[in-house]
Amino acid sequence: MAFSVRALASQNIRCSVRQFSSTSQNNAKVAVLGASGGIGQPMSLLIKQSPLVSHLSLYDIANTPGVAADLSHIETKAKVTGHQGPDQLQECLEGCSVVIIPAGVPRKPGMTRDDLFNTNASIVKTLAEGCAKYCPKAMIGIISNPVNSTVPITTEVFKAAGVYDPRRIFGVSTLDIVRANTFIAEAKGLDVGATNCPVIGGHSGITIIPLVSQCTPKVSFSDEDLQKMTERIQNAGTEVVNAKAGAGSATLSMAYAGARFTFSLLEAMNGKQGVIECAFVKSELTEATYFASPLLLGPNGIERNLGLGTLSNFETKILNECIEELKKNIAKGEEFAANN
Repeated sequence: MAFSVRALASQNIRCSVRQFSSTSQNNAKVAVLGASGGIGQPMSLLIKQSPLVSHLSLYDIANTPGVAADLSHIETKAKVTGHQGPDQLQECLEGCSVVIIPAGVPRKPGMTRDDLFNTNASIVKTLAEGCAKYCPKAMIGIISNPVNSTVPITTEVFKAAGVYDPRRIFGVSTLDIVRANTFIAEAKGLDVGATNCPVIGGHSGITIIPLVSQCTPKVSFSDEDLQKMTERIQNAGTEVVNAKAGAGSATLSMAYAGARFTFSLLEAMNGKQGVIECAFVKSELTEATYFASPLLLGPNGIERNLGLGTLSNFETKILNECIEELKKNIAKGEEFAANN
């Protein structure tokens, strides 16, 4: 069984903002936490273009007023406000429908996502505490790596605050799907806008499992080429880190993916039917207590987990190989939350 995971991408991220539909009645306040960073700035630019957003609320520990002033000059509906430092976090978050968190330090050559853990875990925990206190009903999208660990941290913070709703906390693994679609379309000469490949599992290395057997349109690879394609999708982040030669990690593509996921959430919250995205969420599909899979989104977040579909033998093998790693990543996040 194949799933469409590209809802809204081509409709909502466009060079010409005049092409957006003007029929939406949504008046959502969306916050970007880490808005001055390499992901936060371009993602905020894309979100500013959406007619689904009435208020774009930007937060960071430095430079936020300048980013907000710059974006506020753009001729689109969303009001932009900038909030800087812990004293202004409450004002940023109150009334938010969606909060997207790209805050944290980027990877450098030779670093794994796990190397970022201590710094980014502390940042995410602090911001999650603010969300739990000031906008507990908002949809929370975690981009800060390592997602396999920062999402469990966020869950534990919301549990401790007594406001946990598993339907509303997401690890944004959308970039894995974006990359899979792009690489497969390039390899097969397909229209990338019509290419859909679900990606399940986690959001790092071997935990990333592209379901090429469920790609739409159907594609086929030799065993060798399938292995190479899978490994390229799994290691695409490192490909960017190395290409930037110490100047950062994937920022522009992650900004696109984060904006796409935000638009999907907003459309579903606004009543659009059939909105499906893969994301890393609390799950009972495998032995791992969190797992990325295709999700049907609705007004309250996850409406239904669509499961794994029918896996090929190759996909089953790499799924089995990744579970222990994924469980370790999850446990690390939960232990951090418990001890801090």
